[in-house]
Amino acid sequence: MQPTDPDYLYDVAIVGFGPTGALLANLLGRAGRSVLVLERDPEVHPLPRAVHFDGEVMRIFQTAGLAEAILGVARPSAKGMRFINGAGETLMERRGTEGVGPQGWVNNWYFHQPRLDSALRESAAALPNVTVALGHEVVRLDEHADYVRLSAGAPVRVRGVTHQARYVVGCDGARSLVRRHMGVDNEDLGLHQPWLVLDLLVDPASPRAQALPDHTMQLCDPSQPMTIVHVGGRRHRWEIMLMPGEDPDRAIRPDNFWPLLSRWIAPEDAVIERAAVYTFHSTITRQWRRRRLLLAGDACHQTPPFLGQGMCAGLRDTANLAWKLDAVLRRVATDSLLDTYGSERIPHVRAFIELAVYLGSVIQATDKRGAAARDRHFREQGAEVFDFPQPQLGPGAREDAAPPAGVVFPQPRLPDGRLLDEAIGWRFAVIGTRAALGGVTPQTRQRWHERDVAVVDEVGPTIEAWFAAHDCTALILRPDRYVFGTARTAAELDALTSALPY
Repeated sequence: MQPTDPDYLYDVAIVGFGPTGALLANLLGRAGRSVLVLERDPEVHPLPRAVHFDGEVMRIFQTAGLAEAILGVARPSAKGMRFINGAGETLMERRGTEGVGPQGWVNNWYFHQPRLDSALRESAAALPNVTVALGHEVVRLDEHADYVRLSAGAPVRVRGVTHQARYVVGCDGARSLVRRHMGVDNEDLGLHQPWLVLDLLVDPASPRAQALPDHTMQLCDPSQPMTIVHVGGRRHRWEIMLMPGEDPDRAIRPDNFWPLLSRWIAPEDAVIERAAVYTFHSTITRQWRRRRLLLAGDACHQTPPFLGQGMCAGLRDTANLAWKLDAVLRRVATDSLLDTYGSERIPHVRAFIELAVYLGSVIQATDKRGAAARDRHFREQGAEVFDFPQPQLGPGAREDAAPPAGVVFPQPRLPDGRLLDEAIGWRFAVIGTRAALGGVTPQTRQRWHERDVAVVDEVGPTIEAWFAAHDCTALILRPDRYVFGTARTAAELDALTSALPY
């Protein structure tokens, strides 16, 4: 769709068409909601930014019908991440894994963001109920009881336009206009450090380029901390911490940074794609919703890159928010369901940011005595092994207080060969043994039918083992693949069903 009558009332207006906004447009558009996307830039940003996502995010792409498109622009990796000190000793390690992980996909993926952005945008723009307006910068929001009016500055020679939507989601980055309009403040988690980011296209015939590490290396050298990532193909990234007093304008000059790379690569081995200084931040906005305005992605949290989870956090936001917006707009759930978005996501994203801040404290140690004490600590205890956390959501649209409620559920293949999410679709699902499901009341079965709840009673060994580990025989799964609650008996499943939010 193209921009239309300014009096048309969209279900949702999305401000910003980066990965977070584009994925949200895909999810809501496929659900049949009318969506307007307003993006100030006329084209995809041409330079790389994010480079990594994990298996859970690939599963979200699968839910949005984007798996095939993403497979064309991202590469799976079985390699992990190592934190190496200046002497070459491994301090910490996130080990790589071969094959499919618990989310039904390989757990590490690398990509060139302009290609990813293009794939997400093309899919959203192809949906008949999604309108995309590029080169339209939102400059004003006017809130009314039942809708929000958005004023956007349009391209040159085209006068400004206005639009209306029932809800507005700000996916407009760290300097979000939507957040500023909401008047909410940020919690500072303490990390604000400038780094030089270099993206290089290496010559595959160069012996030095061929010797570059294929895993992600975090060089914890107090004289110059840095990160090395093989993004894919010829593309490699170096991130180099600026030392105290170092001039950012000088840092981006080739005559300054090539000597820092000399142990790995020389100027004749690569072409510079980008050299820029960014400040890595760690913040969480305290309130993600105010009436008909909501935030997602960098607009409400910023994650240091040491865990490769910054973009992932925004995409998890969309998976949580999209099904709730859809339910409210379909009038099968009350507007209060949207209050659970922030209450659930804030503690979840905090766990990732705090781990990234901790990893940053390891790599960013520049005091030589402190770094030596750090090295002794890891030498004595052995290299620390860590992985992406799987934290519990905060309080919200789930029944049980303790895990596994509020924790992402695995995606195995079912006995019929389908992946779990292929079988259940984008909706609530009841998964359990035949005995547990067969013993529920007719009223429970009627509620499943009326609410289009998927029912899976042939579970296979992976889910059977999960049931045994969590002392249950059934569970209810939310559309975002997080556990709503578990049950040990048919009677408990009856009670769990009666607690569904719609």
